[in-house]
Amino acid sequence: MGMLDGKSALVTGAGRGIGRGIARLLAAEGAQVLVNDLGASLDGEGRDTGPAATVVREITEAGGTAIANTSSVADFEAVEGMVHQAISAFGKLDIVVNVAGILRDRMVFNMSPEEWQAVLDVHLKGMFNTSRAASIHWRETRAGGRLISMSSTSAFGSPGQPNYGAAKAGVIGLTLSCAAALGRYGVTANAILPTGSTRMIDSIPQAREAVAHTGKLPSELAVGTPEDPENVAPLIAFLASDAAAGVTGHVFGSFGYAYALMSQPKIIKAMRSERPLSVDELVEYVPKAFGGVMEGLELEYLGPDLEALAAQHGGWVEVRPGLYYWGSKLEPYGELVW
Repeated sequence: MGMLDGKSALVTGAGRGIGRGIARLLAAEGAQVLVNDLGASLDGEGRDTGPAATVVREITEAGGTAIANTSSVADFEAVEGMVHQAISAFGKLDIVVNVAGILRDRMVFNMSPEEWQAVLDVHLKGMFNTSRAASIHWRETRAGGRLISMSSTSAFGSPGQPNYGAAKAGVIGLTLSCAAALGRYGVTANAILPTGSTRMIDSIPQAREAVAHTGKLPSELAVGTPEDPENVAPLIAFLASDAAAGVTGHVFGSFGYAYALMSQPKIIKAMRSERPLSVDELVEYVPKAFGGVMEGLELEYLGPDLEALAAQHGGWVEVRPGLYYWGSKLEPYGELVW
């Protein structure tokens, strides 16, 4: 018996990397899975039915149930058809996982409008397309659902990825909107900051160093290590299950063998006046009221540097053999019982 027995799922970008691992684990836990993958190159060009078909074969040979779809998530009408295909094949749709993505990296001053739009069309419009089509079904059936979408630490300021970073920040915003709008229908929505050596990592300049030293790409070296993209899948399976029925509107990190919960946006400092303030007064008062936290963006702490963050908050505590935990001093939730 699997924790997802009787459920059905649609996973976009499921032909490779993180999406492949998610589709395979959801199926292993009992879900019927629609495996969507356009089979395009990393920059979104071309198409190939092979990746989706391969994952479907892997699932069925392992005793699971899966069907393939090779539509582009950027195509609104095609995504409507994708959702209808899942409902027609499985009788319903319980889980949508948005993984599909492409890269067209450049600094903002070198980026063309086409490069900007292509990435937003897949990551952000693609999520809107699946969310809209699935939410219509969920609203009609009132049977509940799970919407789980891949964001990225690039959402917090990746200098060479203005299109990708903006799209992934948009994924968080759309996730929060869906969580607020769809909760009344029993639908949860959460975003994930995943890590793992996929073909996206294989494309960066540092990958050439790995090949020069080992003869293998980072994705080949990652198998069975903390960098293996399949490490993301268990968190997705949990969020897709009944055990996470009350978990919604959150951003989680999946960093190798570590998992994190991001804080919700909140006001950290404020000032007020009993009258309108002039610009000259703000020049004087703002640095006094908000100084320190305004002086530069510490990008290194916006990624999965859990060791540095743990050191700031008292370090890791071993709560079970081989299991460690730390919590932010800014988020006091009382003593945890493990």
